[in-house]
Amino acid sequence: MSFRSQLLKGILEGCILSIINKEMVYGYELSQKLQHFGLHDVSEGSIYPILLRLQKDGLIKGEMRASSTGPKRKYYELTNLGEKALLEIQEEWKNLQKPVDRLLNRSVDDER
Repeated sequence: MSFRSQLLKGILEGCILSIINKEMVYGYELSQKLQHFGLHDVSEGSIYPILLRLQKDGLIKGEMRASSTGPKRKYYELTNLGEKALLEIQEEWKNLQKPVDRLLNRSVDDER
């Protein structure tokens, strides 16, 4: 497994919750939005197990809706618990981002 996929695996749930927080989406649409933001290597096959787990954990809920272009689709939205989880993820990301950036981008002068 590549470094990128390992890092992405750790933050993908937060990215998915963030997208669902903005609007109700179905699985393929979610995949397209992740790609739009530059996460081109996230496959639909990795998204659906995460959606199932998030639903099982009560962070999202799904609703079947008719589609104008085919069969019904399951649209997902955040629950109150999901909103709280997203806020926690955002806060933890903020707390991790700065020190990690400093560590990974430091120069020899920073060691002194």
